[in-house]
Amino acid sequence: EEINRKIPDPLERHIIAERMGVPSPTQVVLLQELERWNNLVIRMRLTLKDLRRALIGEIGMSADLEDLLNALYNGILPAAWQKLAPATEKNLASWLVHFERRYAQYKIWVESEEPIVMWLSGLHIPESYLTALVQTTC
Repeated sequence: EEINRKIPDPLERHIIAERMGVPSPTQVVLLQELERWNNLVIRMRLTLKDLRRALIGEIGMSADLEDLLNALYNGILPAAWQKLAPATEKNLASWLVHFERRYAQYKIWVESEEPIVMWLSGLHIPESYLTALVQTTC
């Protein structure tokens, strides 16, 4: 339940894209990041929901759900989430802090404007942002 409370709703990428009109290179990076973010958030929610249902006996406990349960119990990032997340060696607790900080950066970027200082480690593919900056300045 604690982890489930930390998972925000997916960001409405299509609405954000419509508001942008023709996106700049860095806005294209934002839209790509949001797509990856939403895929991760949706996977996290679905797997936790299924795990809850399996624990109360509504559905059978699959091998994937058992792996999720063991990962959560042992404090490591579940493989189902790791496939959709930026590469990391963090334990689950540290990863969740990172996850929340990524969300905060995306929210600022979406709601106000591109941050003056970009936290590159908070991006799924930081190189894409750097490439966009080169495209913008050249």
